[in-house]
Amino acid sequence: MPGWGADLDPANRPAVPMERTPPRLEHWHPERPPEQPNRGVEVLHSVERPGLTPVYGTTSPPRGLSGMIRRAAFRYSENDMRHWMILLLADRVDVGEGILEDLAHGHVPNLWKEMGLASEWRHNRVGLVRKAMILGALVGVAVWALKQRDRRY
Repeated sequence: MPGWGADLDPANRPAVPMERTPPRLEHWHPERPPEQPNRGVEVLHSVERPGLTPVYGTTSPPRGLSGMIRRAAFRYSENDMRHWMILLLADRVDVGEGILEDLAHGHVPNLWKEMGLASEWRHNRVGLVRKAMILGALVGVAVWALKQRDRRY
């Protein structure tokens, strides 16, 4: 409609003072930040880059089976779907390793709360029941397959 929004008189538009090109930064020379010292922690990086970035995180280095899976993922380029799918698998395996580690230290995790199952039950019962049925079917097939294998040998 004429007179509304962008067609409004610039004197009456509240954003007009902010609609200007920001000034150029003069005497600005980008310099590469100093390299973060590597303290012997393995850092995975893309095959597309020749080395590490100047700053990186080392709070959770790759370890165990999930670390082996992550190393396999970083053999592929970041634009390859296999890279990301393998990393998703590694995350799921890492969750399982964390649960086993908790059990090894004598701490029984409260999966009902930690995985958000209480709110899932409250807000999405049908979805939770469907997931439980799929999990039950997968466990059942795995048990059946193991019993079949034992019968053969």
